[in-house]
Amino acid sequence: MLLSRQEEIKNWFNNTYSTRGNSYLRPKSAYFILLNHLKPIKGKYLDVACGLGRMLSCIESKDLETFGIDLSEVAIEKAKVNVPRAKLSVGNAESLPYPDNYFDYISCIGSLERMLNLERVLQEKQRVAKQDASFCFMVRNSKNFTWRIKEFFKLKNNNGHQTAKDLDQWIEIFEQFGFEIKGIFPDQWILHRIVQIFSFGIISPSPKRRFPKFLPISLSHEFIFILKNNG
Repeated sequence: MLLSRQEEIKNWFNNTYSTRGNSYLRPKSAYFILLNHLKPIKGKYLDVACGLGRMLSCIESKDLETFGIDLSEVAIEKAKVNVPRAKLSVGNAESLPYPDNYFDYISCIGSLERMLNLERVLQEKQRVAKQDASFCFMVRNSKNFTWRIKEFFKLKNNNGHQTAKDLDQWIEIFEQFGFEIKGIFPDQWILHRIVQIFSFGIISPSPKRRFPKFLPISLSHEFIFILKNNG
């Protein structure tokens, strides 16, 4: 019996988290950069495609009730060790196991473009979000140099359903679903990492540090969208 496409993707992530673990992800400090844009204060926080719980681990000290969901059983088992206070579930973002109008904050970092039914995923996020909820989505840019190299040499990770869209396409999608765009920021982690490498680890920029724009945002490696729910 042939596996469904969803099962194939899940198996790829299970294998990746089993064999590579933390090395597959950015370090924890990179997630603080995202939180400095979202600025969660208190309430219920959901991280969709939470992986090993890196994003959730950054907000443990805040007055937030944390939830995470991921397609990968391996990821959730590891996340339970990393963020034992969080309420974690194995599940599909196309059918979130939460009630309507429930969350104050929802994040999805580096995963939205990997999801098979993006329309359904966004509808589900809006359904479980409160009417004034805030969202943080980090999504891949198809016009970035590294993505174009991957396309040219056919290096895209098809097993993990690795895709991308350009800035205008992402804006059109979010506006189509009624999100209010509060801010769009370039992914700054790469610049932070370059500083660390060339200083031999001596300099570690603060997550609040924003570097000058060397390139237009349309060429960023990834985009960080801060959105409000107007539904």
